[in-house]
Amino acid sequence: MTASYEVSMDGPQFTELLPGTRRALLHRIATAQSEGRTPSLVGAVMREGRMVWSAGRGEVAGRAPGADTQYRIGSITKSLVAVLVMRLYEEGRVDLDAPLATYLDTPEAGEATVAQLLAHTSGLAAEARGPWWERTDGALRPELADIFGERPQRHPAGRTYHYSNPGYALLGALVERLRGKPWGEVLRREVLVPLGMDRTTLLPEAPHAEGWAVHPWADALLPEPAVDTGRMAPAGQVWSTAADLCRFAAFLLDGDERVLGREAVARMRVPESGPQDPGWKFGYGLGVQLTRRNGRTLIGHTGSMPGFVATLWASPDEALAGVVLTNRTSCPGVDAAAAALVDTVARNEPRIPETWRPLGEVDSTLLELTGPWYWGAAPFALRLRADRGLELTPLSGTGRGSRFRAEDDGTWTGLDAYYAGETLTVVRNAEYAVSHLDVGTFVLTREPYEQGDAVPGGVGKAGWR
Repeated sequence: MTASYEVSMDGPQFTELLPGTRRALLHRIATAQSEGRTPSLVGAVMREGRMVWSAGRGEVAGRAPGADTQYRIGSITKSLVAVLVMRLYEEGRVDLDAPLATYLDTPEAGEATVAQLLAHTSGLAAEARGPWWERTDGALRPELADIFGERPQRHPAGRTYHYSNPGYALLGALVERLRGKPWGEVLRREVLVPLGMDRTTLLPEAPHAEGWAVHPWADALLPEPAVDTGRMAPAGQVWSTAADLCRFAAFLLDGDERVLGREAVARMRVPESGPQDPGWKFGYGLGVQLTRRNGRTLIGHTGSMPGFVATLWASPDEALAGVVLTNRTSCPGVDAAAAALVDTVARNEPRIPETWRPLGEVDSTLLELTGPWYWGAAPFALRLRADRGLELTPLSGTGRGSRFRAEDDGTWTGLDAYYAGETLTVVRNAEYAVSHLDVGTFVLTREPYEQGDAVPGGVGKAGWR
């Protein structure tokens, strides 16, 4: 068998995986199912916007599961809810930095902003008031006030990252309040239907897997309950398939104007909590988890409910995603298996770079900004990108680099890491010649510690010696 490909102006675009890659992927999920002792497991890979591989192991209703078999996806539900909130933001109906109480009469977390709830920095408790909400009917908590215990606020809002399931119950209620419809109905109309996620539902629809617990010391099974969690449903209710989650992964990488634009989706992927400097391993954006594995940044979400564990990891740089779904409680290795699917394809079949093309018309005032700059004595390069964007890159191997988006007022806004949200300003002298760059108050000059009055504190008149 040979891989098929299509020819475009950008060169060959491979539409199928090579046989060696497919076998390596099958070996990975077979190992995960066997060593994880899970009744069934489905793995899938999305590349360049579509599912290019899937396989199932074990049994569901007497046959091998496939990409169309439903599993409960747990907290991947939160990413779907976050998209609904971001749609309200994109429409101008929600200010992410406004307190939740601006839009929703809530018994708790009213002072926390919408963004803090999305990023798990609201300070709310991790779990709803007992009994164990994942295994009990939502009718036990009919109102929002019923999901909170005696000490719902565990940390001051905005102080620290603390994962909160009740926080997403509030976000689901926010969607219902502003849309005037149940959040699940809004989800189907605004997200699932446009993205073609027809097998994603709030309650299971055949063919679907049953949830099981596996005895720790024997190969024996115990059925897990699959209840409707009511008010807590936005934290982990949804059922989906590997094929549908590949569609959602493609959306998380590229956006879809029918649902949410590319810029708003990109904002979801920026870490709101957790470190962003070199060496970071985990972060949380607006409803999206971020992790560093094998030198690449992955975005997506993990999820678990009694009887089920699921993971979706996607690599924006490689237009790749791996999805793994299982029907075992607390199944180890699912997170790593999904990341390994991405790594396997990336190593065996590196992405073919897009054809380089010149920018076309270039503004000479922007072109003169490019080239070497120095922060003190540290060398950087400034490059001009599409849409008047700039990219600052350290030339010494270490340093604070960032991409910058052009603004209408003639400044640029940082998009990455340390300079995310910070302003780059071109400072000109009385003759309108470029004097220096101001990047979040840091001064970059054309020469190392250039003479003149640009560098705060001055530069020794005797110069280098």
